[in-house]
Amino acid sequence: MSSAATDTIIDRSAQVVLVPAKDALRMELRGIWRITARTPTWIGYDTIALSTLASLTTAPQPTLQPDTSGVTAWDTSLILFLRDARRWCAANNARFDDTALPETIRRMTAAMRDAPVRPVDPKHRQLLVTAAGNATLSALRDLAQFTQFLGACVLSAISLIRRPKCFRWRDCFYEMQRCGAMALPIVGVISFLVGVILAYIGAIVLRQYGGDIYIADLVALAMVREMGAMMTGIIIAGRTGGAFAAQIANMKANEEIDALVTFGISPVDFLVIPRLVALAVMLPLLSLYANALGILGGMTVGLAVLKIPPPAYWIEMQTILTLSDITTGLVKAFTYGIIIGLAGCLRGLQARRDAAGVGEAATSAVVTAMLYIIISCAVYEVIFNILGW
Repeated sequence: MSSAATDTIIDRSAQVVLVPAKDALRMELRGIWRITARTPTWIGYDTIALSTLASLTTAPQPTLQPDTSGVTAWDTSLILFLRDARRWCAANNARFDDTALPETIRRMTAAMRDAPVRPVDPKHRQLLVTAAGNATLSALRDLAQFTQFLGACVLSAISLIRRPKCFRWRDCFYEMQRCGAMALPIVGVISFLVGVILAYIGAIVLRQYGGDIYIADLVALAMVREMGAMMTGIIIAGRTGGAFAAQIANMKANEEIDALVTFGISPVDFLVIPRLVALAVMLPLLSLYANALGILGGMTVGLAVLKIPPPAYWIEMQTILTLSDITTGLVKAFTYGIIIGLAGCLRGLQARRDAAGVGEAATSAVVTAMLYIIISCAVYEVIFNILGW
């Protein structure tokens, strides 16, 4: 994948980086500044700037130098941020050096310097329809970014298939161990308890009609078709998807991804594809493991509560399960693995270059993965119902 496409994926959000110099503190502004999007505020950076400027003892009056050369697009949100920074400098005996700013930004910032801050009139607050529209546009933008990132990963995968020697097998096997073998205990415990819960719920109804033996059908179908793959996906989304986002976001904050791009190495090839392959391979295997533990949980309840012998439970379960049921769960698990990998890596590449950005990326990755897992599950149910599976 070209470096231009990589930059399109990585550098989208507005960012602020404070760089100490000899007698000044350079404030580098980067990304796209839109008042309709989430942009940084001066609150939070003022504490960092105060402590950094205090250490610049060589100059009688420390200087804050804003630099907007990294800003690709902007509106009044950038002007408001610079206005707050200017006012803070005036209140803390620091000089605001705007000589490096473009003429338009410098003129607008100077005009806003003495403008009063007025509270928002309750009559002018955002209407419900406006809020719903903005939320819809934000969701569509996220979906477009997700689709664009998926396309970049597909192109990168095709390129690596043509050149398999360039694929990082060692990283892929390492991630397989982390998201596969090391996840067996938590997946096993949760799946066993899910099977127990399903068996207890089914027993309440089936016992009234003398159909205790059909608890085997209920637990087996629910685990194999739905709950095994879904619970595994949700567990891995919280355990591994968030970890992927935090790792890549931390690399971005340390400018390691910028170094990869500088050396002509695609971050998608180097970081994303090995993780996607690991999750796509391990999620179906973990799903089979979850199915087995869930069925074992239902069998335990059947023996302890309903007095159903394990051989009878096993024979009844075999009468209801077919190969299409198992295939359905495996297809869903494979899709969930791709979704978790895409969400974790995308949020990591989009993270802001600070500690708060790492935490936000991890949280956003987990939420995004769970959301798309539920959506894909609903879509698959419609498709499988049409196909008669």
